[in-house]
Amino acid sequence: MSHKVAFSFADGKTVFFDIRSDELLLDAALRNGVSIPLDCREGVCGTCQGRCESGSYTLDYVDEETLSADDLAARKILSCQTRVQSDASFYFDFDSSLCSAGGTTSITGRVTAVKQVSETTAILHLDASAHPARLDFLPGQYARLKVPGADVWRSYSFANRPDDNNQIQFLIRLLPDGAMSNYMRERCEPGQTVEFEAPLGTFYLRQVERPLVMVAGGTGLSAFLGMLDDLAHKGGCGQKVHLYYGVTNARDLCELDRLKAYEERIANFACDIVVMNPSEVWQGKTGLIPEHFDRRMLEANPFDMYVCGPPPMVEAIKTWLANASLDDHRLYYEKFGDSNSAQPAA
Repeated sequence: MSHKVAFSFADGKTVFFDIRSDELLLDAALRNGVSIPLDCREGVCGTCQGRCESGSYTLDYVDEETLSADDLAARKILSCQTRVQSDASFYFDFDSSLCSAGGTTSITGRVTAVKQVSETTAILHLDASAHPARLDFLPGQYARLKVPGADVWRSYSFANRPDDNNQIQFLIRLLPDGAMSNYMRERCEPGQTVEFEAPLGTFYLRQVERPLVMVAGGTGLSAFLGMLDDLAHKGGCGQKVHLYYGVTNARDLCELDRLKAYEERIANFACDIVVMNPSEVWQGKTGLIPEHFDRRMLEANPFDMYVCGPPPMVEAIKTWLANASLDDHRLYYEKFGDSNSAQPAA
């Protein structure tokens, strides 16, 4: 039996490889050309330290002065002593270049459909089945797409989970005059090819051990569609999952039927939709997302919060959490830059 392992690094790159059931993590990495820094290989020096973000594992031996009880509780591991028992992902706090791990793969996808899902948003569907291997990425990560006909690259989060047929989706905001937006509106047709690089990013779903609070601003929803697809595929995660999806205007709302379907497919899933600017066409919640957080619930239970959206929204939520003095939580976030940013673009 073998398992799939993902190594993510501080520079946002990720590599995937298979590991045998009886194999040490470090040995599997080296066998696959990933030269993790190492020294003693005895569980003492700590040079090959990382953190297991998801999956099951055991440790053969760890010196108590290398990893404390708190470190072990935080799922820190030594690669030379780790044996995985399921598909798993690990994070290392150094750049991929330090271990000769290139990470990204250049892929060509064929356009199968462009679906406008709101006045300001479209989904680009690509078929990358011609790629010789399964396209692996962690739900929540992103890819860099080359705008056809231009020497311009834009970054977008995957809007679905990986599948064996390499069918992928990207949720794209249609800007008034953006390079990708103009292509989508004016020139994009089924059959055309789009070059992209993937996987990228350190924003992805970690091991689910306590309730999840997901906060999506605008097309930041894309990353969560990938995460929720994965949870739905697995039948849930054994914890409550609450998504807050906010947009500026009601005309920006998209994929509402898909969000509704998750309520049937994911146990203990709930979704609140918030429109910042009130209007006659929207009768639901309005204002800013933090105004609708259930503070009593957050105070009563440890939780993990994932936030993806425009920088002002992310900063506002970080400030809200600080002012609320909620100590027992973990926060993961990704800010959408403008169309020239190297980070995922709205």
